[in-house]
Amino acid sequence: MNENVLLVGNSARGHAIAEAIIRSKPTPVLFAYMKANNPGIAALADKVQIGGYDDLKKITGFARSQGASLAVIDSEEPLKNGVADALEIARIPVVGPGQLETQLETSKAFTRELMKQYNVAGSPKSKTFRTMDGIEEYLKENMPCVLKPDGLTGGKGVMVQGEHFNTVDEALGICLDILTHRPTVVIEEKLEGEEFSLQCFCSGLIVVPMPPVQDHKRRLIGDQGLNTGSMGSYSCPDHLLPFLTQDDLNQAVDILEQIVLVLYLETGGYYRGIIYGGFMLTAPGLKLLEINARFGDPEAINVLSLLETDFLDICRSITCPRNYGKLNQLDIRFKPLATVVKYVVPVNYGLPKNQYVQTASDVIQLDNPGEARLYYSSVASKRTVIRLTSSRAVAVLGTGSDLAEAERIAEQGTRAVIGAVDHRSDIGTAALIAKRVRHMEKLKKTK
Repeated sequence: MNENVLLVGNSARGHAIAEAIIRSKPTPVLFAYMKANNPGIAALADKVQIGGYDDLKKITGFARSQGASLAVIDSEEPLKNGVADALEIARIPVVGPGQLETQLETSKAFTRELMKQYNVAGSPKSKTFRTMDGIEEYLKENMPCVLKPDGLTGGKGVMVQGEHFNTVDEALGICLDILTHRPTVVIEEKLEGEEFSLQCFCSGLIVVPMPPVQDHKRRLIGDQGLNTGSMGSYSCPDHLLPFLTQDDLNQAVDILEQIVLVLYLETGGYYRGIIYGGFMLTAPGLKLLEINARFGDPEAINVLSLLETDFLDICRSITCPRNYGKLNQLDIRFKPLATVVKYVVPVNYGLPKNQYVQTASDVIQLDNPGEARLYYSSVASKRTVIRLTSSRAVAVLGTGSDLAEAERIAEQGTRAVIGAVDHRSDIGTAALIAKRVRHMEKLKKTK
């Protein structure tokens, strides 16, 4: 009998998860609950329900009506709203942490204070403020720094000295603005190095890493322009990165293992789902920039396209209620291939208002992507017409025996999206990766 699986989410990340679910054997019946229609997920699902991620009654009712025996949560919004908790109460096993554990993502202050309390390695120097008292004195003694509003910001809330502000007075103004809208501001030391994403399957205290991925948040070629949700990412066939050693990767896994342990010690809650660390390799060592309680977008596309192990077998191991060691018993394998993802975005995406380009239409057409694969993100679809929204439109995945091949396939695939769109053609190229490697080598020499 085929298993009925519920997916909650509507991103390109969710499209990749849906694809991984239906690759499982025997092929399950997929049902999707989405805030907005994703045509890629809808094409894979037997039935779709549209609704808000705060409507717990509607979500659990849909899950029950479809006989769901397992649920997978795609993104942070439903996790923050307690969808995992509600489904667990409805006795539907969930790949996704509860609200308590999701605080690792939804509250930067919670994570930093937890790491400090238990002396977890890799935490940058930081301090949390809930009022303006003491901020000026701290800034004067701890510049350069970055300012982080507490809570979810879509990957675009961090304010960096030298990019968003320069002086103490400017930093104070930003802190005041943050505290006007948020309960907490976190001030952290400004770090220099190379960032990477490490996504892991997690069940209780067991953490199993996936291949690391390097993300590119800057809007424009050459890492110029404003930060975005992401313009693309790459991974390597050796499941490392050109600037990353196995020892570095082992240390990152160890930090995440420490975090799920101290989370349990502090809250009594076992973490079940995906835990994703945003790390930076610096000259002094590895630093943890943030924790996310779900797959990355687009990093999920990189790793799930390589997954050889049955995805639902992994999901069942994560949700197994009485055996948190079962995940360790699986032989989780990934293909030794390179991946490159390039996001096709509206031409005005991530640009200051004074740089906007006039466009005649928001309608896009999709042609044959060749060897590449396309994953829908934020598009509006009605019948055969697909329109751009204000956010990222289509993720294009190239897979190959090496980065050069994967990049070539992804770049050619971007031509399949026709309309008022743009992308970063340099992601995954030898020139940009060599620049990252030189940057890391230079930092280590000047240590």
